[in-house]
Amino acid sequence: MKTILITAIGGDIAQGVATVLREARPEYRLIGVDLHDQHGGTLFVDAFHRIPAASDAGYLEALKAVVDREGVDIVLPVSEPELAVLARKRFAGVTWLTCGEQAVAAGLDKLATAQRLASLGLPVPWTLAADEGLPPQFPCILKSRTGSGSRSVFVVKDSDDVAYLLKRVPDAVYQELLLPADREVTCAVFRAQDGRVATLQMLRKLVGGFTGWARIIDDAATAEMCKAIAEGLDVKGSINVQLRLTAQGPRVFEINPRFSSTTLMRHRLGFSDAVWALDDVEGRPFKMASVVPGAIAVRVQNAAVVVPANCCTIGSQQG
Repeated sequence: MKTILITAIGGDIAQGVATVLREARPEYRLIGVDLHDQHGGTLFVDAFHRIPAASDAGYLEALKAVVDREGVDIVLPVSEPELAVLARKRFAGVTWLTCGEQAVAAGLDKLATAQRLASLGLPVPWTLAADEGLPPQFPCILKSRTGSGSRSVFVVKDSDDVAYLLKRVPDAVYQELLLPADREVTCAVFRAQDGRVATLQMLRKLVGGFTGWARIIDDAATAEMCKAIAEGLDVKGSINVQLRLTAQGPRVFEINPRFSSTTLMRHRLGFSDAVWALDDVEGRPFKMASVVPGAIAVRVQNAAVVVPANCCTIGSQQG
């Protein structure tokens, strides 16, 4: 029996991954960590620990203490602030389930994403750091250079919008507004260590900032672009590619170098990249299934009563 530690277990991504792994490896122990316990993450794991934020000087030491105490074999970092820290420094003795250094570096910085994709010869929307001056055209997108999901993403129509929003998003980048908005696709892209690539294209509708509804499509240009990204960034695992199908073809506006909030939805469709990633690092043979275009997945809600359980805080917390 192995033990897997999943970080940010209070969030939807980690809970989706935990659900998938619980189904695939019911004999494994799952350990969750997060900043606090005011969430349902404890329902998805066998043990839970509070640790400091990734920005805290004691983060790595606290994470290592949990690994040692629980006898963890595999660590699966989920949040982007943690990935940023772990890209610079991590400890030995465990298997890290991530998507590879190049993909993490390109995905965590939105300006770097556009520059890296352009270096691969792929068409990208124009993207500029906000501290270089006003954008070349309006309307356009203003968003955090290091944010994730739909948080801190705004359509700006003029310099007044820019002046107001830059106070809220000081690390912003401007980006070309890609249209039409109803042709947004979130793509799960998995690349095995032997180089095989699988892509699931989900034409989606956002609900509350999350993919609430998605229909599977099979756009040849999108598939080709995702494969080029996976190979160009030497992806070793799963990433999430966000794009819009414009009149000029697919244009990527963001890459999430991790599993996404659609991990459970796509697992239900038969695209089980979380399981494939685990199989891959464990050296198990596996087949990557394809999903028939036209299939539809939806996000559903649930609720539970949480009984207070023993929990401990490891490490310091600043602020």
